[in-house]
Amino acid sequence: MLRKMLFWIIVFSLFLFVSCQFHVSEEKNNILYIIHAGSLTLPVHELSLAFREENPDVRILTEAWGSKAGARRVIDINTPADVFMSADYMVIENMLIPDHASWYLPFATNELSIVYTTRSRYASEINQDNWMDILMRPNVKYGRSNPDMDPCGVRSVFTIKLAEKKYGNEGFAGQLLEKDTDNIRPKETDLIALLEKNHIDYIFLYKSVAVQHGLEYLELPDSLSLGNFALNDWYSSVSIETLGSRPGETITEFGEAMVYGLTIPHKSESQKLAEKFVNFVLHPDKGQAILKRLGQDPVTDFRNPHKNNLPDNIIHHHSGYKPE
Repeated sequence: MLRKMLFWIIVFSLFLFVSCQFHVSEEKNNILYIIHAGSLTLPVHELSLAFREENPDVRILTEAWGSKAGARRVIDINTPADVFMSADYMVIENMLIPDHASWYLPFATNELSIVYTTRSRYASEINQDNWMDILMRPNVKYGRSNPDMDPCGVRSVFTIKLAEKKYGNEGFAGQLLEKDTDNIRPKETDLIALLEKNHIDYIFLYKSVAVQHGLEYLELPDSLSLGNFALNDWYSSVSIETLGSRPGETITEFGEAMVYGLTIPHKSESQKLAEKFVNFVLHPDKGQAILKRLGQDPVTDFRNPHKNNLPDNIIHHHSGYKPE
């Protein structure tokens, strides 16, 4: 009798254990964990709302980082990320492939601008001809993000170096990069609060973020904005050394037109759901339409070296994909 009772207790316990494990597994598959660039905070919020309208049972968790810091988060995190969305596809190439991801896809473009408010010093004067002089004035404070943590910081350096070359203003880049270094922040969106509180006057920031936040911005010429693919040879004439993915490692980054990229890391625990979200982002009438409304155009010309690694379920031709 006792043996029979013990037998049924064990069977019932096993049943409960299996049921709980199934419930946890099912629950995990309904959670989508996204790590994304700071400049994508509002777009990812809008994309998530629209995606959940089609998939109401899905729970979406998001974290905003400078893209390089976000990539390190993907590498180090105990809870695996399902989708990583970077402001620069090269962050995925340089830091995640091949150990932590095997492919990426382009999904948006952008351009750099100089952003300010109506209370910024010389706000009524700044233009494409005098911005270099204004930023160098001792009573003007400007901010930029950290190039070791954020692509916007890298691109800010590129724009400053290109301006020196374009206008033949020798020494300008070094002088401006040495100025106001206490206003460097981990990601570009960290600077917005400083700008809005009038602690600084100008920031180097993506045009899309300025539009989304209703900020004033100076549109830079194509030769400086990093927004024209036809000028990639010119953009690549400047470079910067930044930290790599491993301690003590450095990489050389060259200027190029802006391309945002996304991937599904190897450690994703919701692969199918992640693929579904990626397809939503790449769909011209869904994710791409949302991004365009928020100031980011789709990528129209891109050759992907990792085309053979793309999951079968990813409809990659939606986002400017071109085979080799």
